[in-house]
Amino acid sequence: MTNQQSYQSSEKRKMKHAYVFPGQGAQFVGMGKDLYENSALTREMFEKANQILGFHITDLMFSGTDEDLRQTKVTQPAIFLHSVILAATLGETFQPDMVAGHSLGEFSALVANKALSFEDGLKLVSKRATAMQKACEKEPSTMAAILGLDDKVAEEICRAIHEIVVPANYNSPGQLVISGSLKGIEIACEKLKAAGAKRALPLKVGGAFHSPLMESARVELADAINATDFHIPICPIYQNATAQKVTDPQEIKKNLIAQLTAPVLWAQLTRNMIADGATEFTEVGPGSVLQGLVGKINKEVIVNGA
Repeated sequence: MTNQQSYQSSEKRKMKHAYVFPGQGAQFVGMGKDLYENSALTREMFEKANQILGFHITDLMFSGTDEDLRQTKVTQPAIFLHSVILAATLGETFQPDMVAGHSLGEFSALVANKALSFEDGLKLVSKRATAMQKACEKEPSTMAAILGLDDKVAEEICRAIHEIVVPANYNSPGQLVISGSLKGIEIACEKLKAAGAKRALPLKVGGAFHSPLMESARVELADAINATDFHIPICPIYQNATAQKVTDPQEIKKNLIAQLTAPVLWAQLTRNMIADGATEFTEVGPGSVLQGLVGKINKEVIVNGA
């Protein structure tokens, strides 16, 4: 083997396939119906989900309205089910070298890499959804997307506001989502636009996800996570709260609990996956939001959907 061939062989070995799983906002009417009709395995998984949740989420996913799907108690399990069942249909072709999920998608990723069972993952997602809904009802709050401004500038402006307002999602260069009280978000949007943001768009969400206003939900979910069995996964997960790869079940639990009040470090973890050899990213779940974000973070990698 020549030196060139040896180099090419070494480079090929380093190429890794990353699978990524979307979060809230990717839902759509009719989602999952094609999967249900795909095989006996997928039908069994959907029917088991109906039993675990105590209501027919399949009816709402397949033939419900947009409003039905916007309910947090429906949205989060629906996206989780679509992602996890889609991953199951990939069979032996699903051989991830690494996984990650955006916010809620982290639970889908943990089922896909065998750190969590399907049943336990769904129970935790359901618990997360109800805990977050309760936290949202305690205090009116919201989120906003800030486009075209340096992250550090946005961080400094948020810190200087005497209201709860924090960076919540570092999605890609020039796309940051902030989270906080209604007043805090209103003030922040004005100040960020004055500082040069191209746009500051309030989002139609139920509350301030990934902010201190989710503390009561974090405490409630922590009890459920700590009481659940997590296993050593088949590949590393890059977690939202740290952007680092993790395989230790106890560390996975700790980061999963922190996620509710910590920002989603999506741009950072994507760069870390690429630095660790990821050359192809496949999004598993409804929509194509993460494909777009990964493409903005690095134009050299291959990006596709399952």
